Amino acid sequence: MNLHRLTLLVVDDLELMRAVTINQLRSMGCEKIKSARNGAEAWSLLQSQKVDAVLADWNMPVMSGLDLLKSVRANPKLAQLPFLMITAEAERQRVQEVISAGVSGLLVKPYNAGTLKARLEKLFSSEPRALTPSAPRAAMRPVTEAPAGDEGLTGAPMLAPTRILVVDDHPVSLKLLTHLFKDEYQVQSAVDGQSALAACRAEPPPDLVLMDVMMPDLDGFEVVRRMREDAATAQIPVIFVTGLTDDEARIKGMALGAVDFVSKTSDAKVLRARVRNFIKFIDMRRQLQADFDLMLDAARVREDVENMTRHDLKGSLAGIVGMVQSLADDDSMSPRQVAQLRLVEQTALQVMSMTSLSGDLYKMETGNFKLKAVPVDVGQTLHRLAELSRSAFADKQLGIVVDADSAVGDELPTATGDAMLCYSLFQNLVKNACEAAPPGSRVVITLKDESPLCVTIHNMGAVPADLRTSFFEKFATSGKSGGTGIGTYSARLLATAQKGKVTMTTDDESNSTT
Repeated sequence: MNLHRLTLLVVDDLELMRAVTINQLRSMGCEKIKSARNGAEAWSLLQSQKVDAVLADWNMPVMSGLDLLKSVRANPKLAQLPFLMITAEAERQRVQEVISAGVSGLLVKPYNAGTLKARLEKLFSSEPRALTPSAPRAAMRPVTEAPAGDEGLTGAPMLAPTRILVVDDHPVSLKLLTHLFKDEYQVQSAVDGQSALAACRAEPPPDLVLMDVMMPDLDGFEVVRRMREDAATAQIPVIFVTGLTDDEARIKGMALGAVDFVSKTSDAKVLRARVRNFIKFIDMRRQLQADFDLMLDAARVREDVENMTRHDLKGSLAGIVGMVQSLADDDSMSPRQVAQLRLVEQTALQVMSMTSLSGDLYKMETGNFKLKAVPVDVGQTLHRLAELSRSAFADKQLGIVVDADSAVGDELPTATGDAMLCYSLFQNLVKNACEAAPPGSRVVITLKDESPLCVTIHNMGAVPADLRTSFFEKFATSGKSGGTGIGTYSARLLATAQKGKVTMTTDDESNSTT
């Protein structure tokens, strides 16, 4: 990393945390650092100044780190900007939310300079993550499960052994402490304060330091004071293990930021238990970081697979369209055959469009969709859907009709929206009505020239009582073989995205639904 060439933006509402992160970055050679107190201030800065990466806390007033991330990913000029989220959040469902929003990396608090450097190296070595289009179902499933067949991402990540640095100028004490912990941890030793500082600044740094107080040249208190002044070592936890037992020494040690103060005369089992308890806390945070890294890696793999699948699917469909068009243009084809081929061509083109649509649905779910509205011939769309549905549900012998309240010969009313979104919206609802309608019944699609434009889809068959309140909710379905509950849910997303709305009423007396 050429950090001295990059401009980094540090966003945190706590001045102390901003200072800690900035000092750590400077210790790595970063010279161009900007800061902001919240997401709103950071967003304003990003509008006017060039930044190479954002390091943002999650929970902030005015505008959170997650809201800042969503704004960045929704902006075409900033969508590829590397974004590192710094958080103490431990709930995986919430972490999944920030991964789905397109975060580039996650850093779990508390962290040291070595951990921050490792996250930055990964940040700048990976491909940028924007809001990658994902199929609706893929976007909704958690990424805590790795893709099937990828052994490198399955199971719990293995943590490196916990590293303990023992500092003592007495060889006997040093040997005893080393022997006490070497079976469980990776133990390193230092015989004086200068050696201890050098070991703390080395890579990788220790996870915990057991520090003697009474040492020549630099005593333990001075070593810890210097550690706290150095961004590279400021976050390393220290336990004083000393022959001093007076309250004044204990208070001084704790004031320097030590996590514990243990007498050398204490029972070795007590010291081991206290260290083990604190190591559990350290390992919990390390495990959380490893888990989040695994989730993010799994998300990257899933996005790559889905992008390749979508690309290959569109390529295959384009090939089908080309062959069908060649057949349809062949003079040897009868008018009936040409009509059928044009229907196949139209259907393949619609599938290609819907493949692209999946990315829009994902943006709608995450609140990052922007509508580019144009006039849409809704009447033509409804007639096309009716024709396709008659063929698709021929076995049910349904009467599928489109009724417009315009006079014969008049142009059908248009609406402002997106043609592909409208097609998918009405296709979902018409298909749902045809599936629910009893064989031999009618499905009536009515186009009303009102403001706003109103379309009703009426079919026989009442929606089950237990499904009525959740009809448009995700995965809501009842009694339909192979039903996913995605169709009506996506219909509501598509209607809302086009400044419209969709509702459902059912009538038990007439056994019908509109």
